[in-house]
Amino acid sequence: MKKRLQVRSILRRSWLLPLILLCSIPGISQSSETSDAGGRVVLVLPFDNRSGQAALAWVGDSFPDTLNQRLTSAGFLTIAREDRQYALDHLGLPIDFRPSRATTIRIAQNLDADFVIVGSYNVANGRIAVQAQVLEVKNLKLSAPLQDSSELNRLFDVENAIAWKAARQIDPHFNVAQQTFLAASGGVQLSAFENYIRGTDAPTSQERIKRLQAAIAANPNYPAALLALGKAQYSEREYDQAAVTFAKIPQTDRRALEAGFYIGLSRFNTAKYAEAESAFAFVASRLPLPEVVNNQAVASSRQGHNAVPLFQRASTADPNDPDYHYNLAVALFRQGDFAGAKREVDLTLKLRPADSEAAQLKTSINSGQKPPAVAAAAATDTTASSDFDPLERIRRTYSEASFRQAAFQLDQMRAMRLATLPPAEQAAKYTQQGHEYLTQGLVPEAEQEFQTAIAADAASAEAHAGLAQVRERSGNSADARAEAQSSIMLHPNIPAYLVLARLDLQANDASASARDVSKALQLDPKDSSAQGMRQALQARGQSLP
Repeated sequence: MKKRLQVRSILRRSWLLPLILLCSIPGISQSSETSDAGGRVVLVLPFDNRSGQAALAWVGDSFPDTLNQRLTSAGFLTIAREDRQYALDHLGLPIDFRPSRATTIRIAQNLDADFVIVGSYNVANGRIAVQAQVLEVKNLKLSAPLQDSSELNRLFDVENAIAWKAARQIDPHFNVAQQTFLAASGGVQLSAFENYIRGTDAPTSQERIKRLQAAIAANPNYPAALLALGKAQYSEREYDQAAVTFAKIPQTDRRALEAGFYIGLSRFNTAKYAEAESAFAFVASRLPLPEVVNNQAVASSRQGHNAVPLFQRASTADPNDPDYHYNLAVALFRQGDFAGAKREVDLTLKLRPADSEAAQLKTSINSGQKPPAVAAAAATDTTASSDFDPLERIRRTYSEASFRQAAFQLDQMRAMRLATLPPAEQAAKYTQQGHEYLTQGLVPEAEQEFQTAIAADAASAEAHAGLAQVRERSGNSADARAEAQSSIMLHPNIPAYLVLARLDLQANDASASARDVSKALQLDPKDSSAQGMRQALQARGQSLP
């Protein structure tokens, strides 16, 4: 029982700490309704390999990776591989352990999961057949089997279909189309995916790096593999190479925050403090978690800048972390604020009585002696200096759970805030966020925003136009056309006309496409997207009416 509570308390603490800082953002307030994940925490376990082919064991490990991505995009809070492995380790179970139903429930309870997805697969004659079930932990209720099958080389389709069915099982009101899920993994070759999964599970760093490099060789712009490779290089202290690898992940990708954190650490470890500060500042601008703000402050301080305000933000966000108080004490000490430094170092020692550096810092503060670097900088200062020259502490561990929980809570709080607005304003806000997701290539997330906008205001032409673009991207031409036409009936607009223009052009009806573009240009003759479509038509010898 003690071990179980220890695992649960550690994981719960890592998820909830960011809320203190996030609730200081203007327009966001914490309430009892947003203090937890609201019954949407999902644990996906590796699927059982029933094919009898050991070479296909990696497929079972791939299901949590894909399902976590899709369910996260659907608004669920999924438990990462690292947290799952942590729980297994602290329960005394091997990493590759395949639990019974009783053990599954025990693992879920230790991780505070509301739902667990378990499953198995078989492969015969080049086809894979999958069966999954959703366990509702609170009521110990197991769903009916969720099934799908296809050719093995269409593994992504099967996994995305199972993810969609699981989302509908957990939330019957989930309204993102299955086709949107099926299109979400486009562009990644199956061989690259296999090497990525095998690389993340590799027992040695050499094999891990080799596999991940093979995945990137097949798909150079594979963000998940780039992140995993960068972390493997970082673990091997190949800091410059790691920073280069992390930098290949676009800042619009949701993995960019973790990549940015490790870029900061990589640059910090090679004394490139300005680049480190810039990397941490980027992450803090999106999710200002205490560890990120602290690291931004440390990198700033290493350049001789006054980082007191940043250290104050970190310690305020997490007042129970002794390192943040210690860092603030050092920064205040360097600024000559001995009273403030003493207050902070006393808090450090209260939280961590055996901290020898903090005790030494307190002695220097009480003696009124400045650190050597400060005393040397002030040549006319006759104040004696201490031989003890304290350095602020950087946080070297990245808590993915904290980042994901913070993002989840931000979405929950945003929904609560938007619910107070008139329907038309709600729709406008959700539509704006949907377009931002589309720009980032996050199509399932975009659809959720557009669907929510339409639920708030069914007369939103912009939301219907956005949904038409989602349907177009997922290859559902009929529904894309219907949504675009609905949008135009509500209010003529350029995005909807251009969806129709692209669909007509795809159907080899250039004259109809030209009519659509002409109507778009009547609304705004200078619109760049419409101008681009006109040029594309002209290249085919089709003039506008």
